[in-house]
Amino acid sequence: MTLPESRPWRGVLVATALPLRADRSVDFDRYGEHCAWLVDNGCDGVVPNGSLGEYQVLTPEERAKVVETAVAAIGGARVMPGVAAYGSAEARRWAEQAGEAGCEAVMLLPPNAYRADERSVLAHYAEVAGAGLPVVAYNNPIDTKVDLEPELLARLHGEGHIHAVKEFSGDVRRAYRIAELAPELDLLIGADDVLLELAVAGAKGWVAGYPNALPRASAELYRAAVSGDLTTALPLYRQLHPLLRWDSKVEFVQAIKLSMDVVGRYGGPVRPPRVPLLPEQEAAVRAATEKAVAAGLA
Repeated sequence: MTLPESRPWRGVLVATALPLRADRSVDFDRYGEHCAWLVDNGCDGVVPNGSLGEYQVLTPEERAKVVETAVAAIGGARVMPGVAAYGSAEARRWAEQAGEAGCEAVMLLPPNAYRADERSVLAHYAEVAGAGLPVVAYNNPIDTKVDLEPELLARLHGEGHIHAVKEFSGDVRRAYRIAELAPELDLLIGADDVLLELAVAGAKGWVAGYPNALPRASAELYRAAVSGDLTTALPLYRQLHPLLRWDSKVEFVQAIKLSMDVVGRYGGPVRPPRVPLLPEQEAAVRAATEKAVAAGLA
């Protein structure tokens, strides 16, 4: 496999929320416009069909069209689809679909139908890497019950199965261990509320949630943080953190969509089994978003 010189997973890649109409059908025109708006407002690309994009409740036809819509809007080099699936063969098919659509990398969770052991994880990533696109691993032990610990990531990288990792464990200490064990493995910030800590630790990118609502301020924060400009980054991080921490909560999809609505974008509803926020949750998200707007961050 030839590694792209550009490393298309670097920078601010927004895990895009998916606009649904009142009847819960996908508004593809609005989605394409949203992808273009994110790039126009300082983000580097998008990650369709992540958890924020509600991929688990899409039909295969919808899921494929989401990728195609993003590519049509901003070009394949800026689109890194999530290709998670219960079976390795299905995940590989989604990786192949991404390649056919013009994408240059994909993001892959470990097996998540059960608590997979190390041999199963290695086989899973080997199978999907066989589709020919660089793979970014996604470590989310909270939801998958499979933890891609630094030693396992180093082995996956050493065998050529992955080139980067979206780190969502919340344990910022891992950044240093990963760098020691696999210095060429790119670390991507996977949770919005540890952005500053992982940026300072050497992250090369951010698979981001809250830029869906606040792209300019979020991109400014990321670039200040990775360049070591803490004079700019730290105050901005403090201002945004009441919202960023929602990215690590169960209700992250609903919260980010609500913030989009508040800032004048379209967030819209979610598909079941997700349900609307509780009144107190909605009030908290709305208040934090309005405060960010008042501070000129929208």
